[in-house]
Amino acid sequence: MPDQSRNQNHRNHERRDWNRGREEKYREERSTRYEEENERDPRHNQRTDSYHYRHQEVYSDTSTFETTRGEALYNLRYILTSRGICQIMEFFLNMLIIICAGVPYSNTGKYQDIANLGGLYYYYYGGAQAFTPQEAAKVKQLDDLFYQLKVPPYIFTMACGGALMAYALAMLALGLFRVPYRWPPVLLAEAVVDGLIGLGYIPAVAFYFIKLQETYSNAVCKEREDMYKSKGLKGSECSLNGTDIAGGIFGVLGVFLFLLSAVLAGRAFREVRKLKQQREAENGNL
Repeated sequence: MPDQSRNQNHRNHERRDWNRGREEKYREERSTRYEEENERDPRHNQRTDSYHYRHQEVYSDTSTFETTRGEALYNLRYILTSRGICQIMEFFLNMLIIICAGVPYSNTGKYQDIANLGGLYYYYYGGAQAFTPQEAAKVKQLDDLFYQLKVPPYIFTMACGGALMAYALAMLALGLFRVPYRWPPVLLAEAVVDGLIGLGYIPAVAFYFIKLQETYSNAVCKEREDMYKSKGLKGSECSLNGTDIAGGIFGVLGVFLFLLSAVLAGRAFREVRKLKQQREAENGNL
């Protein structure tokens, strides 16, 4: 029995050595065949290398990218690029402009004649600080006229801000869905439009303040201010308020933000075009 077990172990060792020798011989034959193919066709190595990188994804800061298995996740990475962040800032900046214009637009500022209700209302709000019925009617008329004078620049501001919010959101969506990479001229068009919008902010802000100054310099506003001041009431001054100034500051920031976006879009166009040219050259060599 011991002799049989030693013979069996000896045969197992011989079988393992024989299998190991076959594997080494197979690897040597493959290595020799690969070197011979490279000597006959140098492009074979390039094809082998390009195969491994064909389906990888590279999403750069200039919106250039290639495909990967995690395509959805790479699309969301566009938000963290410089162009994505810039477009998000454009969206929220114009939202702030709309808010600054919407606050005075929604404030009619009409006089409430509480003292004429009598009783405790006259005790607290009447006396020398109360308008007579004729004066109250005049003040209400002036309030209505002043409101009609001041709303046009605010309506214009909210309309432009809403349009630019929609534009920024559309450009962000195009970037998320990789449209600029498939059609690089979209980037060139975006750069031109962003540049025009950035320059357009300058006359828009100037027009905004000019119209507000005309409104506050109007005789209706001056008469309304004098009537309120005669009763010691504040809040009707014919001057720029905080929301007017804040809206103008945000408009100035919009100039620089959209010009920066134009520069980034132009740089992305060059990078995408360069990447596509490299790909076409590699495909031509295959």
